[in-house]
Amino acid sequence: MVYLKKADKSAESNVLEAQKVVHDMLTNIEKYGEKSVRDYAEKLDGWSGEILLSESEIDEITSGVSQSVRDDIDFACQQVYEFAKAQRDSIEEFHTKNNGVEAGQRLLPVNVAGCYVPTGRYAHIASAYMSIATAKAAGVPCIIACSTPYKGKSIHPYVLYAMKAAGADYIMTLGGVQAIASMAYGLFTGKKADIIVGPGNKFVAEAKRTLFGEVGIDVFAGPSEVAVIADETADADVVAIDLVGQMEHGHESPGWLFTTSKEMAKKVMELVPQYIDKLPPTAKDAAYCAWRDYGEVILCDSREEVARISDEYASEHLEVQCQDLDWWLENLTCYGSLFLGEETTVTFGDKASGPNHILPTKAAGRYSGGLSAHKFLKVLTWQRMDRESTRLVAQTSSRISRLEGMEGHARASDVRLSKYFPEESFDLGDPVVE
Repeated sequence: MVYLKKADKSAESNVLEAQKVVHDMLTNIEKYGEKSVRDYAEKLDGWSGEILLSESEIDEITSGVSQSVRDDIDFACQQVYEFAKAQRDSIEEFHTKNNGVEAGQRLLPVNVAGCYVPTGRYAHIASAYMSIATAKAAGVPCIIACSTPYKGKSIHPYVLYAMKAAGADYIMTLGGVQAIASMAYGLFTGKKADIIVGPGNKFVAEAKRTLFGEVGIDVFAGPSEVAVIADETADADVVAIDLVGQMEHGHESPGWLFTTSKEMAKKVMELVPQYIDKLPPTAKDAAYCAWRDYGEVILCDSREEVARISDEYASEHLEVQCQDLDWWLENLTCYGSLFLGEETTVTFGDKASGPNHILPTKAAGRYSGGLSAHKFLKVLTWQRMDRESTRLVAQTSSRISRLEGMEGHARASDVRLSKYFPEESFDLGDPVVE
């Protein structure tokens, strides 16, 4: 393997700064509650209006959304919902009976989901239905959504319409750490989130990480990532624009190319700066910094080596523009979401194709998938036994408990055997004496 371009920075840059800021903010919000949140909203986002939006306010803000925009959002929202519903239906409740023990599995959604929808450089319309529609498909009865004020006003009308169309029950004009904390602590709504999901900047990601345990979260996340695997048959123009398209997310959003073709790699490296230069100012600034500081191009000797390198990076978004797509589907194991073939760009997955775009970053794809209906479900087990079925299970439980040194556990089994079968004697192991 040879680096034709190597990153100057890593995803861990400036993490300590974010940790300090988030710690101080969460401490203040936990102590002073809604007052502290309002102070941060005004200080950081210039927002002093109502936090929790009423139905009439939602209607007023979204009144100018054209029917064509509504139709596009409704289509994309339905695509995401239907895929998430299929995910939900792919796992079922069941029960078994083995040696008299009846046991089963229940699938229950969390009671309250908090969905964060970022708004910064861009109006992230798609992030609204990616989280909210998925929670809805899972059957979550109460969904709270938050998004940042946009250009000094409440939530962007398109984002707000998407939130409502996807099924949010409560919507708050809040961004950043204060939004995450408000959902976790049940501020303004009186309902504490059981799980908080959604993308965000490094401060949002750190707030979710810090609060994990007190609430559930979707994935440990950082800046958005894209990797493209390409061979000599790939179109360099398409590869380059796909890299650029994802790097416009932000200054710290890396674009990686893994390839077996030196000629194609060099062509892509020539094209990427050209495509960046043609972007509008906001996107141009973000993509330029991302490519300069985090972009990488790795030349490999074989497709097997490419697959190994790709799995090490475990990119959030992974495109394959190569021959024999089935081989890559079979052999790639670590990624957030996989996009096979030139026809299947990350943009489609980000906006409207169906599978979720809230995905693991910073190599978390080694052990986790992205947001799904399953994230909102608790897989709960239950069991039931009659008196006769306890005969075998209780004897075994008593003996194993005593082997472990847990006499109290053993006696909880013993008492049932003596009560249910008073005329019988059993081998219950040697009592624990120390």
